[in-house]
Amino acid sequence: MLIRKPLLAGIGAVAILLGLVWGGQGIGFIGGSSMTDDPTWLVIGLALLVAGAVLLFLSTRGKSWRDPNGPPGQH
Repeated sequence: MLIRKPLLAGIGAVAILLGLVWGGQGIGFIGGSSMTDDPTWLVIGLALLVAGAVLLFLSTRGKSWRDPNGPPGQH
């Protein structure tokens, strides 16, 4: 099943935002939770940020990343 690009972009954008928030809490930039100043959340946030960036990149590619020939009917 082909994952649609807007859905992939949305998931990537949400992952980037969560990664920024969790990373910010991990370094103590964003306070007010048990995650504040916990380096574990910095690592988790950075990993999620990178994963979101990869998803966002894949969603902007010209052809389908699952089928090297692109969508059916366009070759």
